[in-house]
Amino acid sequence: MAVDIRQRTGWLFLAVTVGHIILISAGVNTRRGVPMLEAATFGVFAEVQRAATSVIGGAQDTWANYFALQRVRSENEQLQAEVAQLRVQMQQERALAQESRSLQQLLDLRSSLQVDTTGASVIGAGASAEFRTMTLDKGTGDGLRPDMAVISPSGVVGRVIMPTPRASKLQLLIDRNAAAGAIIERSRAQGVVVGTGAERLRMDYVSGTADVKVGDRVVTSGIDGIYPKGFVIGQIESIERGAGEFSGIMVRPAVDFSGLESVLVVLTPPPGATENLEGDRGNQEPRAQGPAQ
Repeated sequence: MAVDIRQRTGWLFLAVTVGHIILISAGVNTRRGVPMLEAATFGVFAEVQRAATSVIGGAQDTWANYFALQRVRSENEQLQAEVAQLRVQMQQERALAQESRSLQQLLDLRSSLQVDTTGASVIGAGASAEFRTMTLDKGTGDGLRPDMAVISPSGVVGRVIMPTPRASKLQLLIDRNAAAGAIIERSRAQGVVVGTGAERLRMDYVSGTADVKVGDRVVTSGIDGIYPKGFVIGQIESIERGAGEFSGIMVRPAVDFSGLESVLVVLTPPPGATENLEGDRGNQEPRAQGPAQ
C-alpha cells in the first residue's frame, strides 16, 4: 500500500514538473518573438506532416507507376498482336507474289511455244517413294490424253499416264520407269535419260567416243514421241567410264520437283515422232520394267 502511494506521488510530481515546464515554455519567447511552446509544437507537427506527405506521395507515385506499367503492358501486347498480324499478311502477300511470278513465267513460256498447251495445277503427290507421281487438276474433259508431255518454265517435268475426266496422274521424269530421248546440247551426242527413283537422272546409251563433259546441258531430242525437241532436261553432274565406255552419266534435273505448283501440258504431239522409249527400255535393259504407276 505504501509502495502504491509512493508511485502515485512520483507520477504526480512528474506531471507537475512537465506542466510547469510547459507553462514556463509558454511564457518564454524565441529570439524571433515566437513562443517556445508554439515553436516546439509546430516543429513536431511539421515533421509529422512531412512524414505523412512523404508516405502519401510515395503511395501516389507507386499507384501512378502501377497504372503506367499496366498501360505500357497493354500497349505492348497490342503492338505484338499488330506485328504478328502484319507478319501473317506479309507471308500471304509473299506467297501471292510468288504465285503471280510462277503464273507469269508459265504465261511467258506458253506464249513462246509453237505448240498448244494448257495450264494445270498440282493438287497432290504420290504416297509411294518408289514411284514418283503427282496429281493434276485437269483430265480428259480438258483435252488431256495419255503420254502427253508436261513441262514447266525450268524444263521437262514428266508425262501424263492416267487421265480421268477431271484429274490426271503425272509420272515425273525422275520416276524409275520414266525415260526420254536426250541430246547433249554442246556436242549433239545422243542418248536416253532414265529416272532413278531419286533426285537424279541417268543418261544411258551414249557412244563411248562422244564428247561429254561435266556441266553440259542435256535437252530432249524429240525421238521418243512424247517430249518436243529442245526442252531442257538438266545438266551433267558426274561422268564415269569403264572399259572405254560410259558406265554412268548422272544428270541433275533442271526442275525442282518438290516445289512444283503449276505446269503446262503439251496438247500437240511432237512432229515426226517414231516410238515411245518406255517400250524400248523393257527390251534394251536387263531389269524388269513394271507398268507405269
